[in-house]
Amino acid sequence: MATNEEVVRNVDAEAYDPDKPQQYGEAFPPLASAPLFGAGPKLAHPAVAMEKTIWSNKMTMKTSTCTQVFTVPMEERRFKEFNEQSFGDETDQAKICKEIMARNNVSIEMSCAKDQSLTVVIHGKDQHVMKARREIVGRLQTQANTLLKIPREHHRFILGKSGKKLQDLELATQTKITIPRPEENSDMIKITGTKEGIDKAKHEIQITSDEQAKLAFERLPVPKVYHPFICGPKNENIKKWIEETGAKIHMPPPSVMKDEIVVTGEVDGVLKCKANIMKIYEEKKRKCQTVSVEVRKSQHKYIIGPRGNGVHEILAATGVSVEVPPVDSSLETITLRGEQDKLGPALTMVYSKANSVVFAEVKAQTWLHKYVIGRQGANVRKITEQFSKVHIEFTDGADKIVVEGPPEEVESAVKELEAAVKDLQSRMDFTEVNIDQRFHKHIIGKSGQNITRIKNATGVSIKIPSDTEHSNIIRIEGEPSGVIKAKEELMEMAQRMENEKSRDILIEQRFHRSIIGARGENIREIRDRFNQVQITFPDPGKKSDIVTLRGPKTDVDKCFKHLTQVQQDMVASNYQAPVHIFKDFHKNIIGKGGATIRKIREETNTRIDLPSEDNESDVILITGKKADVEAARAQIETIQKDLANIKEAVVTIPHKLHNSIIGAKGRLIRSIMEECGGVIIRFPTEGNVSDKVIIRGPTADVENAKTQLMELATEKQQSSFTAEVRAKPEYHRFLIGRGGTNIRKVREKTGARVIFPSSEDQEQELISIIGKKESVDMAKIELEGLIKNLDNIVEGEMNVDPKHHRHFVARRGEVLRHIAEQYGGVTVSFPRSGVKSDRVVIKGSKDCVEGAKKRIQEIVNDLDSQVTMDCVILQQHHRTVMGTRGSNVQEITRTYDVGIKFPERPVANGDKVVTENHKDGGGMVNGEVNGETPAPETPAPETPAPDQSPKKNDIIVITGKLENCEQAKEALLTLVPIVDEMTIRYDFHRFIIGQQGKDVRRMMKEHDVNISIPPASEHCETVKVTGPPANVRRAIAALSDRCDELEREMEERELKSFQLTIEVESSLHPKIIGRRGAVISKIRKDHDVIIQFPNREEDAQNTITITGYEKDTQAAKDDILKIVQEYEEMVTVECRVDHRVHPRIIGQRGRNIRKLMDQFKVDMRFPRTDTDDPDVIFITGAEEAVEDCQDHLLNIEEEFLQDVIDQEAMQQLTRPPSKQGGGGRRNPEPPQGFLVANGPWDSVPDTTSTEEFPSFGAVTAPNPGRAWGPTPFGKR
Repeated sequence: MATNEEVVRNVDAEAYDPDKPQQYGEAFPPLASAPLFGAGPKLAHPAVAMEKTIWSNKMTMKTSTCTQVFTVPMEERRFKEFNEQSFGDETDQAKICKEIMARNNVSIEMSCAKDQSLTVVIHGKDQHVMKARREIVGRLQTQANTLLKIPREHHRFILGKSGKKLQDLELATQTKITIPRPEENSDMIKITGTKEGIDKAKHEIQITSDEQAKLAFERLPVPKVYHPFICGPKNENIKKWIEETGAKIHMPPPSVMKDEIVVTGEVDGVLKCKANIMKIYEEKKRKCQTVSVEVRKSQHKYIIGPRGNGVHEILAATGVSVEVPPVDSSLETITLRGEQDKLGPALTMVYSKANSVVFAEVKAQTWLHKYVIGRQGANVRKITEQFSKVHIEFTDGADKIVVEGPPEEVESAVKELEAAVKDLQSRMDFTEVNIDQRFHKHIIGKSGQNITRIKNATGVSIKIPSDTEHSNIIRIEGEPSGVIKAKEELMEMAQRMENEKSRDILIEQRFHRSIIGARGENIREIRDRFNQVQITFPDPGKKSDIVTLRGPKTDVDKCFKHLTQVQQDMVASNYQAPVHIFKDFHKNIIGKGGATIRKIREETNTRIDLPSEDNESDVILITGKKADVEAARAQIETIQKDLANIKEAVVTIPHKLHNSIIGAKGRLIRSIMEECGGVIIRFPTEGNVSDKVIIRGPTADVENAKTQLMELATEKQQSSFTAEVRAKPEYHRFLIGRGGTNIRKVREKTGARVIFPSSEDQEQELISIIGKKESVDMAKIELEGLIKNLDNIVEGEMNVDPKHHRHFVARRGEVLRHIAEQYGGVTVSFPRSGVKSDRVVIKGSKDCVEGAKKRIQEIVNDLDSQVTMDCVILQQHHRTVMGTRGSNVQEITRTYDVGIKFPERPVANGDKVVTENHKDGGGMVNGEVNGETPAPETPAPETPAPDQSPKKNDIIVITGKLENCEQAKEALLTLVPIVDEMTIRYDFHRFIIGQQGKDVRRMMKEHDVNISIPPASEHCETVKVTGPPANVRRAIAALSDRCDELEREMEERELKSFQLTIEVESSLHPKIIGRRGAVISKIRKDHDVIIQFPNREEDAQNTITITGYEKDTQAAKDDILKIVQEYEEMVTVECRVDHRVHPRIIGQRGRNIRKLMDQFKVDMRFPRTDTDDPDVIFITGAEEAVEDCQDHLLNIEEEFLQDVIDQEAMQQLTRPPSKQGGGGRRNPEPPQGFLVANGPWDSVPDTTSTEEFPSFGAVTAPNPGRAWGPTPFGKR
């Protein structure tokens, strides 16, 4: 038996108790602490420890984020919500925290302790955390305020620069500090925040004020003229006093005319500085006198010296202050101030410094300056280094170099410069070349290649003006020989570019791709060969044969010749000849299996294309070289000749008649061929001058065609005699006459045809006459007589009233130019402006002069017969009448040959508008307006009332012939806008306007009217259309058509809005919808209907609504009912399966259940989680399929439950024996999870402890005794 001293150990203490929770120290054993240097009995080697410390300090990086934790006591909380459960509740303080988090980009966590104090943790960037904390304290913690009296002169030190110091203080103390404005005249500073923050802020502010209270501030009134004596030479006095006293002395700069000196700093220092300053001031005020001297303004800067050193030297040497007038002043008087006996030496120094620098000029042309300076200033630097006190100035545009400095050095520098200039003049020259600016970029070349090559070859400098200078002058500078050579090369380039020409070559478009080659290889070779020539092919879509060559004349000609040869080679190898073979014989040409045609192709090396069977053409096209094509054609024609009674006849017709017999586009010869049973008539090819024409076909048809062809040739030969006459191109217009009257007379008189050259013909003087021989001879005599008369130059005179002269010479002599073109280039001279004469001189051939006289007289008669007519249209409609940019008026003036003058627009305050085109005060003429025509306004009546005279601004003046003026007036009046109204249903308005007004704008633009639709708020159905009457009528018709269209669309919508409802059990709705809506989508698409199912909150859960055409809705209803009927025939069985098996049946993402439903063709529904009976599964489908599916589910359940039973038995075997009641079994209790006792969460955290809540932004020395956290076995 144990004694009292013995401790009896309980055996249960040695046994494992699963129900007893582990201690925190057992569950989470503490980590071993790293020993610190010098701590503990086992010390690391000092060197090793020191090395670790050095490296750890070197690699330490401060985090960019930080965390702050602070507590708001319960009594200071603004929101005392004691029933809150977590931060997630939408309480007032939670909303405030969310706003602060979003605004400052930080994370905030709050927790409420048992004593109802609020702990806030803020994490984020340092600056953002400070701002967020200030906002939280201001909005979640009750605020107090206090007033602190601080002298006003200390306020600026509390604010700091730009208020930065005050902002930092507010962030640090979490308070709001209000400092009075200067105009408020108050010393009180208001501090608002928590009590702790207010105390901190008061402390900091008071410290700043106390520091400033120790300082003094003095403003000394000392006249500006005595400041140099106080400062001393180079501010020696000021520097000395600052070093001795530590005070700050603020002297106004020389440019500021202020008579005060400010001294700040410690009181003793300020007083000492003040005494020194006032002592000097009183002494100088008593002893100083002044003397004034006149010194040239240009010499002042030498007296002052660099950075004022000259004045300081005089002051240091003599004690005299030198006052020099400002640079912007024109005064030349310099004042010396100092003691009487020292003014003389000072004056001597002033004159010495003034005369220490002289000026000299070296004559040198501007273009030589850069060569005198040298590359990077090397030449002039040698001179300035040799004569360090000399300043050399080069001025743009001045032919001189200014040298400034001491007399002896200036003289030497001038000699150096003159020698340099003389040397440059002896070996340098320049010239200027006038080359058109459009050639400059070509002279420069790509990336400056051309100009660089010339510079390198000649060693000259070439200056080409920029495009903005608009100058043609290119300047060349350098050695004379190089300048001459460069000039010649530039002139040669310019001449070559001036000689550039453009030439077109006709190349069939089918050859373009071959000439260009694959990926442009062929054309690249040609361009490399003729690199100065630009070759431009037409766009393939234009189907043009013109290829343009541009470049130097010789190169263009060479390239033209080369491309012509290339084309000829291609034409030679692509010669085409059509062969007319009767359609019935095409199969014989092809042969069995294509043998015949293949043989001909191989023997002649040609391509033979036959028309398709459904093509009625009988033409076989042969392509290849000419000789090969002729051989193939002969073989094919021989085949036809052997197969049929084909005769071939040869007729001789002069070659010059071939084109006239063929006719335009072959019409004449085609008519003969068709008339003679389809014979084939073949003329010689182009370029062949043979007279033989071959006729092939049946014998009778050939003879008939031969007869007709010979008759036509005889007729053409008799009427195809040709003669030629030469006349100057300027005579052609006169020979033709106005409207062709002259040449028509010649044709009618002689019966011959006269052909003048076109603008594309090379022989511009050659006139051809065609017809019978006697007619041609007669026409030739007539034309030669007219030309002879034109060659006789005469001078004629006529009188034209001076009032009409302006009409002829206006618009740069347009009327005179037309007369000269029309009448053989006659010269018409009117008197000069200012000469009062009506004499007009006409020079030219006699007939041309007479014709010009008649024409001028006709124009004068028209001008005399012109009348002026007024057309009254209200001024507000003038812009509408003019049209866009005056298009309407320009059309009227062109159609009726009249002049139309609009009055000037009225301007406010009576100002007159003078446009650039009408400076003479006239209005806008002939529709010459600038700008768009605005939408017309609602017009008033077209003319004023009968008893009211029209306003001047409403009168449009029309000038011209009477009948033309009347027609023009009618045309103008038809353009006057009118207003017409029509009624359109209110609900149509938005459709007429269109999206963002697009439709109505299109209609207004299309009909040139303004359509005014009333605002929607007025519910008015009247629409106004404004514009010219014809346009208004068209617009109203268009609106009516649009309304009819909308009516039809509305009827269509009403028909399509038929609704049909059917009642279907809501449990069947998913079946009708189908998987992912497949079934219902197909019904909607098949019948073009809208099918709507009820929402869950609706009462009628069984109603399905179908919208569409009536017949379509009925068809959709039938489809739905058919589906319902199929499902109603199915059976539904309840299958009880343990709910623990349901996840296995469903499978991952429903894979297993979909597989089972597809396998047994059934539908299965599982119970909800909140249902009373979670084991029931509903199976729907055919009876047999449902039974099979039910058996399968029960088998799965049986297998699963067997596994569960086996697992539970194994768990029972592994359970420890019960400690209750003699080893009896206890009722099982639900598991409680993993339990740990005495964890740190069981007690309120000490947020002020730096050990438990270490700072994340700095290194905290850990407790060397143990790691952070509880000790083993839960002891703290």
